[in-house]
Amino acid sequence: MSLLDVHDLKVSFETNDGLLPAVQGVSFALEEGEALGIVGESGSGKSQTVLALMGLLADNGVASGKAEFEGQDLLGLSPARLNRVRGEKISMIFQDPMTSLNPYLTVASQMTEVLTLHKDMTRREARQEAVRMLDAVHIPDASSRLDRYPHEFSGGMRQRVMIAMSLLCRPQILIADEPTTALDVTVQAQILRLLDEIRREFRTAVILITHDLGVVAEVCDRVIVMYGGRVMESGSLHHIFQGSRHPYTRGLLASVPRLDQERGGRLQGIPGAPPSLSRPPTGCPFEARCAYRLDRCTSVPPPLKERDRGHRVACYAELIL
Repeated sequence: MSLLDVHDLKVSFETNDGLLPAVQGVSFALEEGEALGIVGESGSGKSQTVLALMGLLADNGVASGKAEFEGQDLLGLSPARLNRVRGEKISMIFQDPMTSLNPYLTVASQMTEVLTLHKDMTRREARQEAVRMLDAVHIPDASSRLDRYPHEFSGGMRQRVMIAMSLLCRPQILIADEPTTALDVTVQAQILRLLDEIRREFRTAVILITHDLGVVAEVCDRVIVMYGGRVMESGSLHHIFQGSRHPYTRGLLASVPRLDQERGGRLQGIPGAPPSLSRPPTGCPFEARCAYRLDRCTSVPPPLKERDRGHRVACYAELIL
């Protein structure tokens, strides 16, 4: 049985303009120690997917479907029970560590609070464990840096602190939402190597949310490509990078610079813009931007069908690509 099994997840937001669908029927499974990448443009629904699992949607957000973890449906848990799962069983790293860390508290205060709350440790025990975890994420001289404030750390070091905090309770699942966006390329590579190292050492399953296929290639075993709130394609790295069958996936791949391409060549962008949530298309959400669209693409969203073992594609035209 999978560690996490998500089935037909839907997320909508209640607004003055009516109910806006952000995620429509997303399903996936996550195995122990696996790294799963969820890729897509801004507004594709990838972040709202994981926020729904964590019970962190905005007040006007509504989620339905199933998300089974350890025999319980995360979507149906009370706030008190879900709060026990968050941090202890499932942790999340956000995009900007400066807004995630409290600037008025030392790193020591914020890390030890996690352990005293979830693990009933004494203050002394929690402090010792916090130092060990900072060492594990390669923060130099961790014992002396523990009492510093977040602004005294660089961006890369703050992100390492966030990773250390997320691992304090040895969670089974670590969700990383665009964890390297605010970092320069060198630090980004260091954080990605660190996530991969931690996954292998602690056997922690990782869900990596990103718009960057290059980031996915560094860390992930499997990939889900989302657009307009729906899964367009899913499969192994080989399926996505070498055998992609969806026009949107191919468009994303063509827009990424490659070392094996001639210098000075132009990147191929995807013309058009993502669909509006207030007026979602009745058919395939990518239809308006797709060069291979068929007549039926405008009326009914294509189902996600298995084309190869573990490789699924939602496209009527994929056989003619």
